[in-house]
Amino acid sequence: MKKSLKTLLWLVIALAVIPNFAIAAECPSDIKAITNDDPNIPIKVLAQRVKPLTKCELEVEAQAWVLLLQKKITEISNAEVAALYKKDEIQKAEKVEEALEDANKVKEGGDSEEAKKASQEAKKALKEAEEKLSEDKTLQKAVEIAATKAKEEGKSATPSETSKEGKAELKTALIEHINSLIAERTALIDRFNIVLTELTAKGGTTVEYDAYIKAVSGIKVDVTDAGATWTTITGWLMSEEGGFRWAVNLIQFLVIIILFYLLSIIAGKAAQKAFSKMKQFSTLLRDFLVLTTRRLTLLVGLFVGLSALEINIGPVLAIIGAAGFVIAFALQNSLSNFASGILMLLYRPFDIGEVVKVAGTLGSVESMNLLSTQLRTPDNQLVIVPNNSVWGDVIVNVTGITERRIDLVFGIGYSDDIDKAQRILEEIVSEHKLILKNPGAKVKLHELADSSVNFICRPWVRPDDYWDVYWDITREVKRRFDAEGISIPFPQHDVHLYQVANS
Repeated sequence: MKKSLKTLLWLVIALAVIPNFAIAAECPSDIKAITNDDPNIPIKVLAQRVKPLTKCELEVEAQAWVLLLQKKITEISNAEVAALYKKDEIQKAEKVEEALEDANKVKEGGDSEEAKKASQEAKKALKEAEEKLSEDKTLQKAVEIAATKAKEEGKSATPSETSKEGKAELKTALIEHINSLIAERTALIDRFNIVLTELTAKGGTTVEYDAYIKAVSGIKVDVTDAGATWTTITGWLMSEEGGFRWAVNLIQFLVIIILFYLLSIIAGKAAQKAFSKMKQFSTLLRDFLVLTTRRLTLLVGLFVGLSALEINIGPVLAIIGAAGFVIAFALQNSLSNFASGILMLLYRPFDIGEVVKVAGTLGSVESMNLLSTQLRTPDNQLVIVPNNSVWGDVIVNVTGITERRIDLVFGIGYSDDIDKAQRILEEIVSEHKLILKNPGAKVKLHELADSSVNFICRPWVRPDDYWDVYWDITREVKRRFDAEGISIPFPQHDVHLYQVANS
């Protein structure tokens, strides 16, 4: 019994430790590719064909497509080598012509031995160059195909032509043939990528295939040969898999960006209309949500546009994610401001237009983003305060309430009538139109100070009327006290002089 339990325990541990792929069944060896019969199969059809295939079947499909791509790359390489040999022939043919011209000039002068020797060497080099091209059957086949295409298009170049013009036309035909092969290679890569994408989605590894595609892609231009360069560029521009394709992609990209820009405006207006009905949201929060809606719409449009440009979004997102950690570490203070901005939007300690005192600065809130808050001070200075300093300090919202109390202190002399002074203060407060009746104002004898008897006067007003009432009451108290004969004392000191008698 104990032995059975021990065996069962070891089995459980083994199943927990051994990875799943270690016990997975190997792929059958009799699987055959089914999608590579037609290299020009429509991409949409191919995408549907590979969708039901298993990982093992997709690996076989990938191997079959990489062989097709390898064959096409071989054709391109042979044609490029043939074009290089043909270029070498043309250069050596030019040297033969130069040597013959020199020989004729020397012959007229009477001494033609050196000229004959130079001419013979040039002809020999030309013959060797022609033999190099004719000896390699694969290169000769590329030349024949290029010549046939040139003949079909109405050009005079044929493999048997030996003139300088014939060689030049044949070289041009080879370059045009290379351009057509490159277009076919691009079409093959597109279809190969469909298979690789499906293989990746089903857990397969495509690193080697991706590296091979990257290595064999692109166009090589011989900048030392102006004619070849022009032929290559124009051929690529006129190719359906080259210039036309990227022109269509670029137009699609621009159309998508414009459409999503217009859509972002519509989405922003819809969000503004929806959020305006939510009274519990502050203006800052509503503006933030509207702006976020617009930017997210534009961001989605950008990714859709990049897809139209045939840019794989997966690696882009992976790079953004990998760079996010580094950027977050480098911008710790900015992220702290960002977090503080989010908290202020959620808890709404103030709103746009309100007068606040934050981080030692008093001013009206003009705007706020996720990093900073902009205040306009009473003397018309624009102060930008980081959100971290705002949220991490005391926030005083001066106008965020409906009622505000004014605290005033007025002193009278010790010899003045306190009842009369209190009556005057109460009349001044009750007669002012901007002072609120509820809550009522308080006028009380507050303290017996060193040089005066102090009354407190505490009326309630709306926040916008604070300073108007403050200044009006101060002015009216001075005027009424003077008219009623009540003194407003100022600090005094009694100085006593003592004379010491002479003894």
